[in-house]
Amino acid sequence: MTTELKRLIDQVSREKGIDRQTLIQALEEAIKSAIKKKFGSRFDLDVTFNEEFGEIEAFQFKEVVAHVTEPDKEVSLEEALRLDPESEIGDELGIRMGTETLGRIAAQSAKQVIIQKMKDAEREVVYEEFRNRKGDIVNGIVQRADKGGIIVNLGQAEAILPSKEQIPKEVFRQGDRIRAYLLDVKKISKGPQVILSRTHPHFVIQLFHAEVPEIAEGIVSIISAAREPGSRAKIAVISKNPDVDPVGACVGMKGSRVQNVVQELRGERIDIVPWNMDPAKFVVNALAPAIISKVIIDQANRSMEVIVPDDQLSLAIGKRGQNVRLASRLTNWRIDVKSETRYTRQKQAGYQALLKISGLTEDVADRLYEAGITSLHEFVEASLPELEEVTRLSQQAIAALREEAVALLREWESSSAADSREEEEGPKEVEEEGEPGADVDMMDTAGKDSPGD
Repeated sequence: MTTELKRLIDQVSREKGIDRQTLIQALEEAIKSAIKKKFGSRFDLDVTFNEEFGEIEAFQFKEVVAHVTEPDKEVSLEEALRLDPESEIGDELGIRMGTETLGRIAAQSAKQVIIQKMKDAEREVVYEEFRNRKGDIVNGIVQRADKGGIIVNLGQAEAILPSKEQIPKEVFRQGDRIRAYLLDVKKISKGPQVILSRTHPHFVIQLFHAEVPEIAEGIVSIISAAREPGSRAKIAVISKNPDVDPVGACVGMKGSRVQNVVQELRGERIDIVPWNMDPAKFVVNALAPAIISKVIIDQANRSMEVIVPDDQLSLAIGKRGQNVRLASRLTNWRIDVKSETRYTRQKQAGYQALLKISGLTEDVADRLYEAGITSLHEFVEASLPELEEVTRLSQQAIAALREEAVALLREWESSSAADSREEEEGPKEVEEEGEPGADVDMMDTAGKDSPGD
C-alpha cells in the first residue's frame, strides 16, 4: 500500500459522497478479513491506516514466552529481544506484517469487502437523502410495470409505486415520466426501498404547493384534504392575508392553477373549500354547491344533522354518497344529510312510533308515510299485499313487524289506562310538614341548532 491509496480514498470520498473515515474503516476491516482468511482466525490482529505514509499497517500480537507451544499466539523471548530489546516474558508484542504476504486470494477477498463496504456506505447516503425527503414530490422515469407495482428510476435509487397507491385506470409504460408523493423509505438488504404514492391526499396538497406561489410563501395554507383518487377531491384552504382570497389563489387566472393539478391527476375533480373555525359553517362550505337550510350539531358525538331542501338532497349527498363522504373526511365530522320533508316527518309522533318497531328502518318508514300509513294503528290494519308492495319486504318479515307493532299498541293502551285511573283517584296525600314540590320542564341539551348559510 502506497500514497496512491490515500489519493484513492480522497477521490472516492469526494466523488461518491461517502465519509472518508467510513472508507478507512472499511479498508482496515477488509485487510483484517483477508489476513484471517489466509492464515486462520486464531490471529490477534490490529490493522490501522497510517495517514502520514498513506498505507495500511497490520500488526500481529503475540505473548512473549520462554517456550513456544502455540506459534500463532506466542513468540520466544529470544526472537522478541531481536525485535524489541526491552521485551520481557509476559509482554504483548506487536509484530508488523507485510501486506504483500497476503497473496492473491487474500487480496481478492480484501477487494470484495471494500466494494461491499462502499456499496453499503452509498446505500446509507441514499437512504438518508430520501428519508429527509419524505412527504415531497419526486420525479422519475418508469423502468417496468408488473402486478406488484411500477418500478421508477429516481436517479440515485429505484422506487416502487405499489398497485394500491396508483390512481384507478391510470396506465404508465416503460420510459414514461412520472411524478409521485414520497410516502415512505425502508431499509432492506438490497438497499433503501423508496415507496411512492399517487393516491395519498397529501399528493394533492404538494401539487398545489408547487402550483400556487401564495401557498409556497405561506400566505395561503391548506388545512386538510380528502380524496377518492381518480374521481373527486376536496381541499380546505385559509388565507393569513385578508386581501388574498384563498380559493381564488388556488384556482388561478381562468382556472390555470387548478387545471394543472387536475391534469396531473388525470381529470380528478377538485373542490376548493374555504376553511372556517365555526364547524357548522365549515361543513356548509364543504357540502357546496348544495344549499343548506339548517345544521344541528351534536358536540358530544362530533356529528351534525344537515337539513337541505328536497330538491338539493341528491346534490348534497352526491353520486353514491361521494359528496357527503368527502365532506365528512375533510371536516372530521360525521354528517347525516336529510331532506326538509324527512326532518319534518321525523318530528311527528306517528313517524316516531313507526320507528319504535325494531328492524323497521327510516327508508321503510318513509315509504310507509308516503303511502299514507302514518301510525302504528294504520300499519297494523293495512293489508298484507299493500305492505308487501310498499315496504318491499317478505311476508315473514312483515308478519314479525306487525306482531311487534301490536305489542307496542297494547303496551301504550295499558299505560294510558293506568294514567286514567290515577287521574280519577286524584292526587295522593302528602305529609303535612313536607314542602310543596314544583314541576320542572326538562329539555335535552345535547345538540344545538345552527342556521345554514
